[in-house]
Formats: sequence, C-alpha cells, structure tokens
Amino acid sequence: MNRSNVHLLDLPDEILLIIMKKLNNINVLYFLLDINNRRLNNLARENIFSNILKFDSIDNISIIDRFCNDILPRIRHNVKCFVFDAVFMERILLVTDYPNLTKLTICHFQQEIASNYFTKPSVMSYPPLSLCYLPSTTFSSPILTHLYINVETLDDCFYLLDGRLRKLTTLCVNVYYVNTFVEIVHNMDQLLNLKCFSLKLFHSFEQYDKTALILRRRNKVIDGTNVQHDILDYMPQLRSFTFYICTYVDPVALPYKSSSEDIQQTLTNIGLQHVSSMVSYVTTNGIFLYDVRAACSIFSLPFKFDYLRDLGNTFPNIVFSYVTYLVIEDTIPFEHEFFMRIARSFPLLKHLCIWNRESQQLNGLVTFSSDNYQSHSLIEYPHLTILDVTFSHIDYVEQFLNETKTLVPCLTEFKFSLVDVLKAVTKDFTREETRRNCAKVKKITSTDPMIHSEDFCLYFPSLYK
Repeated sequence: MNRSNVHLLDLPDEILLIIMKKLNNINVLYFLLDINNRRLNNLARENIFSNILKFDSIDNISIIDRFCNDILPRIRHNVKCFVFDAVFMERILLVTDYPNLTKLTICHFQQEIASNYFTKPSVMSYPPLSLCYLPSTTFSSPILTHLYINVETLDDCFYLLDGRLRKLTTLCVNVYYVNTFVEIVHNMDQLLNLKCFSLKLFHSFEQYDKTALILRRRNKVIDGTNVQHDILDYMPQLRSFTFYICTYVDPVALPYKSSSEDIQQTLTNIGLQHVSSMVSYVTTNGIFLYDVRAACSIFSLPFKFDYLRDLGNTFPNIVFSYVTYLVIEDTIPFEHEFFMRIARSFPLLKHLCIWNRESQQLNGLVTFSSDNYQSHSLIEYPHLTILDVTFSHIDYVEQFLNETKTLVPCLTEFKFSLVDVLKAVTKDFTREETRRNCAKVKKITSTDPMIHSEDFCLYFPSLYK
C-alpha cells in the first residue's frame, strides 16, 4: 500500500474534534483560540472545551494571565466547572461573573486559607448585603439551588423571594437589622422547590405579620396553632422543621396564664414531638405597657442554633449542645445553683451576657465573702471567652470573678459598667480570689472612661501584651 503524508488540517472536523477532546481544555483554548486559522479557531470555540476548566496542573503564570485578561471574560457563560489551586482562587473568580457555574474544586486549600475566607468569631461578623435598591438582574440565577446569605434588613430577604431565584431548594438567611418596613408591594412568588428554609433574626421587633409573609403571610407566632396555620400549612413539601421562635407580649395580653407546658402541648397537638418551650419574664425596653414582658420561646429538639436569648431561672432540663452565645435575663435573682445548671446545660458556651439588676441573696444577706459559699460546688466554664455584665447587679461580677465560686480559665474579653463596681469586687485590685479569672483578659469594654489606672493595668496583665 502506498503511504502518503496527511497534514492535520486535511482531516475532517469530526476527526479533529476527536483529537482535540483528548487534550486538556486549557491547552485547547490557550493554543488554538484566536490562532491564525479560522477552522481551528472555530473548533476551539465549541462549548465542550469551555464547560470544564482544570487549572490544577498549570504552573505557568503567563497562561493564567492570558485566561484572566482575555479568555475567561469571553467564555464566562459556558463555564460550568472550575478546578484550580487555591493561590489562583481570587484572581479567577473575581475577573468576571460565571452565571452557569455549578461546581468548584479548590486544590491545596490549607487551613489558614479556609480561616481567612470562611471563619469569623461570630455570624454577626460577616458583612451583610443590601439588595433593596438593586435591580433583580444584579443578583439573580436561573439555576441556583442552595443559598446561604447574610442580609441587612428583612426587606432584603423579601427581595430574595421575588422570583429571581426560582430553583432554590435550600435558603438560609441571617438578618442583621430589623428596619421600619417601607410600604412596598413585594412580588413574592411561591417557591415550590424550597425544601429547606432557615431565617435568623437577632433583634426583637413588633411586625411579625410582615415576617410571616416570607413563610405564609399572617399573624404572630406564639404557639403550635400559629406555627401550623402560618407556616406548615403553606409548605406541604416540608419534611423537617428546625425552629426557634421567641415572642414578646404584655403579660396581661395573654389569653391564659401561659406556662411552658401549656405552649408545648399546642406543639404536640399539631404532631411536633421533639420540641420544647419556655416562658420567662424580662424587663421591658419601652414598647410594652407594663414593667415586664413575657418572653415565650418555642424550639425544636435537639436545639441546633448557636444563639439563645432571654433564658430565665426556669428552663428545660436539656443540653443545648450547639449554643455558644447565651443571653440570660430575669426579674428575680440568679443564684449560684442557677449558674451550675447553665454550665451543665451549655457545655460549649463562649459568650455569656447577663441582664439582671436584682441582688443575689444568701439567707437574706448580700456578701462578697467566699466563706459563705464553701457549701456550694465550684462552677467551671471551660470555653467561656466573653463575659458581659454591663446591665447586671454587682453580685454577678462577684459570681464570675471570684475563683472560689466560678472558674473561667479562657476569659479574654470582659464587659462591665463602672470601674467602682470592679474596684469593689476586687477590693481595689488587691484581692487574690479574683486575680486568676482576670489574668487572661485582653479586651475591656466599659461605660466608664476611667479604667486605666496603674493598679487596674497590673490586675489585667494581658491587656497590654
């Protein structure tokens, strides 16, 4: 048989495509796109060569340069999958938008890189997004199925539900501020594909009916009846409901003297078995008729939220394994035994805020002497790093700084009101029983500007390291 020389360009397009598919897509685009040959250039523009881009084996910075400066902006609509080294992550992802990107593989993603991008001291440290005044085309996707997002206001949350994200199956939203709602008619379509929805608000507010629009669009939530009518009836595909809802009402407005058992029974009546509830009475912030308000909380078990507020002297005998931030408040004193229960029930507690103006009492006496506490067990909070007693009676400063009562070996941030309070508890910064719990404190927050005396600085040696 006679042999003849066949040039590559003599092959038909079908054969050329088979050969090109054997190559890395990066090489096809880099070497053939814009080549001085119309036929090869057109073949390189086929979507198949820009759907999946693997940069993980690329160590030539000039290749990365050309892709970021020229190629990626032109093929961005075709890209569905990226594979690249962590060092190129910001450059590749920020060069343009990729509306059809569904898969991302990052190589050599070291712990320090992950910490830089994905970890903060608390959820409130992540910067929120404001969507209210942006056109829907600015933030939209026809294919997005999972979204975890922090937004500034509830109106921003409403805008997420206006049809721009029709394919969502999972939506988790943290709301930073409860704004005064503007009278805007939101075009909120029913999200028929939504199977998992999480909404967290960190401030109290009055307009539950506006918030209920997200899930249903009705009245306030207090018990199981409202949960059923306002939420569950409008989410027929829901298979799992994880919730924590706290409602504040004037005690006189309650239809009956609510107890946690009464409220929990209403949850059981609608078929929710793994649930609990609690009712506590806390001081008002000026919007309620009386001096106290009832805080009625209902939540699913196990309690899977990291934040719990307005917990009083009476709370369920369960372990809150996920809670790291706790706000406790009551109109009657917190005694030593209460803090023993807190330590047992919140084993991973890191941030504790105490709101209680009532004095602790022991046989009718108020005292800073450790001798009266010898019959009590020593309490330890092994993970507590932040303690806030700004709105507390001086007795709670004593409770946590006196090492014969409480050990806080990891305390690094301390918030209090007046220096005179601290001087009284520490006996002008000379008391040995309170020295150890102050030793690691690196940050002080006080309403009193006179906190930096020489004795003060010596008592908190870690402040200026």
